[in-house]
Amino acid sequence: MNLSTWLQQQEKNGHQAYYTFAFIDEGAKREIRRKTLKAIAIPGYQVPFGSRDMPIARGWGTGGLQLTLALIGPEDILKVIDQGADDSVNAVNIKKFVSQVTGVRLTNQVQEATLIQTRHRIPEEPLREGQILVFQVPIPEPLRAVEPSERETRRMHGEADYSRMWLHLYENIVQFKEIMIGSRYPVMVHNRFMMDPSPIPRWDNPRLHMAEGLYLFGAGREKRIYAVPPYTSVKSIEFEDYKFRVEDFGGVACSRCGRTNTFLNEIIDDESGKRTFICSDTAFCSKL
Repeated sequence: MNLSTWLQQQEKNGHQAYYTFAFIDEGAKREIRRKTLKAIAIPGYQVPFGSRDMPIARGWGTGGLQLTLALIGPEDILKVIDQGADDSVNAVNIKKFVSQVTGVRLTNQVQEATLIQTRHRIPEEPLREGQILVFQVPIPEPLRAVEPSERETRRMHGEADYSRMWLHLYENIVQFKEIMIGSRYPVMVHNRFMMDPSPIPRWDNPRLHMAEGLYLFGAGREKRIYAVPPYTSVKSIEFEDYKFRVEDFGGVACSRCGRTNTFLNEIIDDESGKRTFICSDTAFCSKL
């Protein structure tokens, strides 16, 4: 389906199109696609781009939304998740908006989707070749916790000088006897660039390594795009005697599906105080 066909269908369905396909103008799409190609060519490198104003507030996923709108086509099938859930406010509203301006089919199933936009999670079900996972990124700079200057972090990346981050991890171990980074755990991409994997839990970090799908990261407020191409080495940083480890739920099972090998959300009943656990990935939880 081309653009003219889409416009005709919109008018036939009673929707007058006051915008181009996928809302963003064609010039902006070309610029985002060019920067995306550069990001894919240099895995883990943050590529600046001209972030546009979107009909949602900055900080609510404008970077990921711009990537999705620049890449989506009429034949694509879209899935949007927010911390693993398909039915959260953020996910539902983004799906409604993208569907309204493109007419693409929506799905909750990972294997059906050609394009997935996510906030703070990677689906439990592995991606296949040809699929794209777009991350909404609030802070793209992994060194921000140890260096506030943008100019200095650019230099540190250029020289592969990551000593301050290693010192930060060492201070964690001295103070807490382990590395206390719950999310945004830094990774080394292609043995060259240190990268912020977005606020995903440590549980999801291993899913970045040698994945079959394409991972794209968009930060609208910070105006950065970076990528992890398929079959790329992505390693969570660690010491020889203090290894990276994912969250341990102690064998607790999901109260819905009974799985013990997924990332779980804890729910506490306000009245009784009873604690239950359910899968963060709602679509995976429903596949029994």
